[in-house]
Amino acid sequence: MLFHHEGGVDVGDVDSKALKLLVGVDEKISADTVKSQLLTHAPADKKEMLTSFLVGLFNLYEDLYFTYLEINPLVVTKDGVYVLDMAAKIDATADYLCKAKWGEVEFPPPFGREAYPEEAYIADLDAKSGASLKLTLLNPRGRIWTMVAGGGASVVYSDTICDLGGVNELANYGEYSGAPSEQQTYDYAKTILSLMTREKHPDGKVLIIGGSIANFTNVAATFKGIVRAIKDYQNPLKEHEVTIFVRRGGPNYQEGLRVMGEIGKTTGIPIHVFGTETHMTAIVGMALGHRPIATEPCVAAHTANFLLNTSGGTITPASSRSASFSEVKTVAENSSAQKTCAGLPPAKSTTLFSNLTKAVVWGMQTRAVQGMLDFDYVCSRQEPSVAAMVYPFTGDHKQKFYWGHKEILLPVYKNMADAMKKHPEVDVLISFASLRSAYDSTIETMQHPQIRTIVIIAEGIPEALTRKIIRMAEEKGVTIIGPATVGGIKPGCFKIGNTGGMLDNILASKLYRPGSVAYVSRSGGMSNELNNIISRTTDGVYEGVAIGGDRYPGSVFMDHVLRYQDTAGVKMIVVLGEIGGNEEYKICKGIKEGRITKPVVCWCIGTCATLFSSEVQFGHAGACANQASETAVAKNKALEEAGAFVPKSFDELGDVIKSVYDNLVAKGVIVPSKEVPPPTVPMDYSWARELGLIRKPASFMTSICDERGQELIYAGMPITEVFKSEIGLGGTLGLLWFQRRLPRYACQFIEMCLMVTADHGPAVSGAHNTIVCARAGKDLISSLTSGLLTIGDRFGGALDAAAKQFSKAFDSGMLPMEFVNKMKKDGKLIMGIGHRVKSINNPDMRVQILKDFVKQHFPATQLLDYALEVEKITTSKKPNLILNVDGFIGVAFVDLLRNCGGFTRDEADEFVEIGALNGIFVLGRSMGFIGHYLDQKRLKQGLYRHPWDDISYVLPEHMTM
Repeated sequence: MLFHHEGGVDVGDVDSKALKLLVGVDEKISADTVKSQLLTHAPADKKEMLTSFLVGLFNLYEDLYFTYLEINPLVVTKDGVYVLDMAAKIDATADYLCKAKWGEVEFPPPFGREAYPEEAYIADLDAKSGASLKLTLLNPRGRIWTMVAGGGASVVYSDTICDLGGVNELANYGEYSGAPSEQQTYDYAKTILSLMTREKHPDGKVLIIGGSIANFTNVAATFKGIVRAIKDYQNPLKEHEVTIFVRRGGPNYQEGLRVMGEIGKTTGIPIHVFGTETHMTAIVGMALGHRPIATEPCVAAHTANFLLNTSGGTITPASSRSASFSEVKTVAENSSAQKTCAGLPPAKSTTLFSNLTKAVVWGMQTRAVQGMLDFDYVCSRQEPSVAAMVYPFTGDHKQKFYWGHKEILLPVYKNMADAMKKHPEVDVLISFASLRSAYDSTIETMQHPQIRTIVIIAEGIPEALTRKIIRMAEEKGVTIIGPATVGGIKPGCFKIGNTGGMLDNILASKLYRPGSVAYVSRSGGMSNELNNIISRTTDGVYEGVAIGGDRYPGSVFMDHVLRYQDTAGVKMIVVLGEIGGNEEYKICKGIKEGRITKPVVCWCIGTCATLFSSEVQFGHAGACANQASETAVAKNKALEEAGAFVPKSFDELGDVIKSVYDNLVAKGVIVPSKEVPPPTVPMDYSWARELGLIRKPASFMTSICDERGQELIYAGMPITEVFKSEIGLGGTLGLLWFQRRLPRYACQFIEMCLMVTADHGPAVSGAHNTIVCARAGKDLISSLTSGLLTIGDRFGGALDAAAKQFSKAFDSGMLPMEFVNKMKKDGKLIMGIGHRVKSINNPDMRVQILKDFVKQHFPATQLLDYALEVEKITTSKKPNLILNVDGFIGVAFVDLLRNCGGFTRDEADEFVEIGALNGIFVLGRSMGFIGHYLDQKRLKQGLYRHPWDDISYVLPEHMTM
């Protein structure tokens, strides 16, 4: 808290002039402290009022989750305190805590830049999604457009474009990450394509679709959304002479690259596609004409490379796996024997993970856990690294996983205390809790002294809560990795969650055994890119950690760099810093003071920020420079001056790492050794099927509905179109029952049939059964089912039978009189003829209403006319032998199916044969049965017992003697 007694526009350097009060996390300020430390120069008659104001302001600052607040000038009179001007920032991630207090907050664009509706559209998509979607328009007329996956990678691509002279032509900054769905990626991509095809550029335009190697995002799935957008905009893209460059890696990236290449060939748009064999930012140089466009390499067809052991005894400079394991085991034994000095907080361990480490996973993250177990298996661990899972939304149970080829069961606990008690060997928590529950679950976990390391995956935890977590962790000697991280990896020992991606990447980057290089990064996606770069230029990774992109990470660069410095197996250190914060300067200090003696290769991303004319919030919350020293350019310069190895750009990072590594090998610090091939791990069935490697007959087939996409589809018609077309319940039934878009009159007729069959009083057998069941205390489903089970030929099931009998007679050319005589001769009832109450003299108005509609709207009614002729004959014999409602609906429906133009004669007859018409009665009468059930419950009717006087007891004669 800074205070200066003389404000105004000429205040000057507030940081150096103002009085300062440091307030600890979770601490309150007192009036005495404010007076003594901040108001020493304030007028005596104003001190009381100022003190009261400043204490209240601080409480408000905390309560409303401000992250910055500046008032200048502040005017104090005898009447009160007046705020003349104020600038403030609130923590948008605290929205779920403060929305009621904040009200509706509209965040303005940064100074010097307009707000665009497309930015607001993407921000809205981002708010509604669990993924991360960002867009900032820098120059809508620019020729260089980007669509980059990953918060860190998006900054690296912008840096490289600016390094190569493209700053004035860079049109946008943005990123998509966190496994967005195909639809979300489509919406994002079409926004970019729409923007870049509004104005032509004399040199044409380029679109860079880049990204690091994904940890868990299915690249093929997200690329499908981009491909859809390219198809929709193919003509404008060709008209604006757009060339597209693609580079990506991660789960199923081969299929993603294939479909990208195919769309280029089919549309004629020049699309150049590259995978992990190409340096991440190499496509920028190609796009800007600084390097030739490489020949697209042949890549594997799918992500199943790990099924085949391809090591073949390749010589790789590496420590032997056995040596590493024995070394780690020794360290693990030593660290477990550490003692805490009385009165001091427990010391944090140098070794966070070993091949004996056991973890508890918070959250039902089965895919991440299976990935950890597969990693354990290829590392030849003796036991799984996951001891248990905690999931508070179910009871204690077991969850099935694979250990190599075997199936194993891992316990799942409802609460953390049970998991800790039953698994005392666990010292790591990997928390997949949501941003809303991560704070509480982390605080709860730190109550258990056995936990030494906590990994918080969630992004978007309010900064004030994160700082409370950090404070408690410091007090208890717990190492925090995160928030907003993918985690970290220690090859041959332990993998956090989805870190490192799928097994093909684990093997390609040699993460199944330790190398000599340790790294620390903010970005999770870029940490996987570092795995790739380090494996291609050195003997591989010893350990890597992504500390997370938030402003206040639980552990900082220096924490891990010092661990690596004190770890014998680490021979060199790589740090991927970024714009924002001052942590990299601590590394500079450590090198200068001799605390860090191992070679450090370091590069800070975000160098482009100093070239932008307005402030840009990059993908990470902490990637924002608040002063000159926090810029990436300043930090890279300071690191180089301190003695770190700093490349000229990210493009050259791999070359510098290789140069330092080769020098260590030449000096004998690193001794090459033979590669040890890992065991093979079978692929999961679900993933193999997604890759198209296997096929199996489906257990079910369906042709009426598909819920797998972004939108529910009824017989080929999206649900939004169902409502837009206003086809109603009848039209919906037509789609789901008959797979047709029926004409309007047909939809109306179906709805009329449902209305007239909805109920016929409580005396009929179905309603009676429903009522008896309801009064016996049964639930709605049981009572409804009881009533439905009475439907058959005698009650309500005459629709199909009537349709079949009348159709057969009519189609055979039988005259109505001949039909009646034949049925009488055969001793059969004519289904659909006859009524207990209604007659020719007391007609059923339901039939009359339907008859008037059918005669007015149906194109032809041959079968109905035939049935009415039969009715004339039967009623002449007995007046109640009328065509009843079942019979009418049955014959009218046959006329509808045969004459509406939507069905062949065979199709129409098939629907009658398979019982579709009885469905009309079942569906309609269900409404009535439910009504009777609710009526009985509302009337609170008791158990029904049939009265004796309504039962005729007829017993055998010998029983009455």
